[in-house]
Parts: sequence; structure tokens; C-alpha cells
Amino acid sequence: MADVKKTTTATATKVTKPATVTLPKEVFAVEVNNHDLVKRAYEAYLANGRTNHAVTKTRGLVRGGGKKPWQQKGTGRARVGSSRNPIWRGGGIVFGPTGHENYSKSLSTAQKRQALRQALTLKSNKILVIPTFECKEGKVKSTLDLLEKHKLNRKVLLVVSLKDAMVDRATRNVPNVKAVQAMYLNVFDILNADHIVISKKSVEIIKNWLSVEGGKDA
Repeated sequence: MADVKKTTTATATKVTKPATVTLPKEVFAVEVNNHDLVKRAYEAYLANGRTNHAVTKTRGLVRGGGKKPWQQKGTGRARVGSSRNPIWRGGGIVFGPTGHENYSKSLSTAQKRQALRQALTLKSNKILVIPTFECKEGKVKSTLDLLEKHKLNRKVLLVVSLKDAMVDRATRNVPNVKAVQAMYLNVFDILNADHIVISKKSVEIIKNWLSVEGGKDA
């Protein structure tokens, strides 16, 4: 009987712990020593997505103004050649937008990767790693179940290894949730998210992409 009790106790104390993923320090725990670079990467994202629709007319494009308002001399007033000059109401615009402006900003590949590493480090305490995100049928319920399980009720950035049509369908209509493919992470989405949910496979992709050895920044 004593042998049976010992065996039972040994079996009961054996508990299998769920597998945990350790975030690579070379990506998620770097020294944040260049806040200006993070700011420039944030602004570059906004600038590169800016559309140029504003168009104004110069004095040469405004209709009318062909006739001289009054004669050059003899009236006592200042000489004027056209009623469409910029200082008159209804006149042309000086140095206004023409629709051909280029607002884009560029950073080198090494700078982009460094900014991403620092942004992920700043948000490392808000990162949740999950085994995977499955939504084979593209149903919103998969996303809602994930939010409810982990009690996520604010802005959530969901990082997946592959953002296909089913993932897009399951997440695009859920408020405060944005799904992004691991290889398309950006500083803007990272800093604006209250919670970052990353699949286990995405962690490996990000590590191979952003680590100094894998990314060849050095």
C-alpha cells in the first residue's frame, strides 16, 4: 500500500506548464537612446501616406482681370494692371499648393529597423504572445473570442505571420483592432496601440528581420 501511495503522489505533482515564448532581447529589449529617430520614423509614415488634393490658382489661372481697372495716370490712385493681382479680393494665390508637391520622407533601411526595435522596446510591457491566430472561416467571432479571453478592450494591434483574406475579414470590422503582417510592422501602429498581440510564428519572423545579425545593420 505504501508503494501505491508514493506512486500516486509522484504522478499528482507532475504538472506540465504551458510553453512560453521569450521575446528576443536584441529586438524587444534594446537601449532606447535615439528618440528623435523614432519621431522621424513616425512622421515619415504619416508623410508617405499623405495625399495631395489641394490646388490653388495663380493670377495667371484666375478668370478675368484682362482689362486694366483704371488708367495709369491722372486718377490719383495707385497704378494697377489687373484686378486679379494677389493683394486684391478674387485675385490669384501666391505660392499656393499646385497638386504636384511631394511630402514624402525617407529613412535608410538601418534607421527604419533601429526605430522599429526601439518602438517595440518602448511597448514591450504591452506585448502579448499567443500560439497562433486561427480564423479559417473569416468569422469575427474568432477576434472577439481573443479579445474576451485576454480582456483586451482598448486599441489592439494584432501581428500575424500572414494576413490573408480570412484574417482581414475577421478583423477589419472590429472596433479598435488592426491586423498587420509581421513584415509590415511600422512605428506608427506600434506606438498608437495600447496592446500588441503577436503570434508565436510572427516573433520568429520579426527576430530574423530586425535583429542586427539577421537584418545586417552592422
